[in-house]
Amino acid sequence: MGVGTGREDRMIIREMTQDDWLAFFPTYVEVVESGESYAFPSGQSVDEARGWWLESAPGVTVVAVDEERGEVLGSAKTGPNRPGRGSHVATGSFMVSSSARGRGVGRALGEWVLDWARENGYAAVQFNAVVETNTVAVQLWQDLGFTIIGTVPEAFESRTHGRVGLHVMHRRL
Repeated sequence: MGVGTGREDRMIIREMTQDDWLAFFPTYVEVVESGESYAFPSGQSVDEARGWWLESAPGVTVVAVDEERGEVLGSAKTGPNRPGRGSHVATGSFMVSSSARGRGVGRALGEWVLDWARENGYAAVQFNAVVETNTVAVQLWQDLGFTIIGTVPEAFESRTHGRVGLHVMHRRL
């Protein structure tokens, strides 16, 4: 899927390869170590982190790549939110490199996940843990039709803000 970024460059979204994972890993470390949006363990090796980020079938992990420069701009993973009787609802997680923020990468990945979920027969998409102080993400998901259906108070230990809530966000397809 090609996506125009409003710049001269072109962004493509495609399934993540091993080389992409190695190129994306610094972004993964940057986002996790910032302590503002993911409750993943700190100090992970490239192999440990792979287990936290790469989805197994029926899910998928994709990258957004600047087609001209070959630069990995960000990544998303998606698949069933729960197994069995909950598998008709998809979920997703997203990370964008700090150098690529503000270029529409998160929105393009979000739209890609919504399209993928719709094409694969999911009834809805649910995000289980959107940090309430991550206002850029909250606003993006609301712009894409998600609603906050609840907030778990003080469920995330933000490096900057201390204990803050985690939103559960939902969108029917």
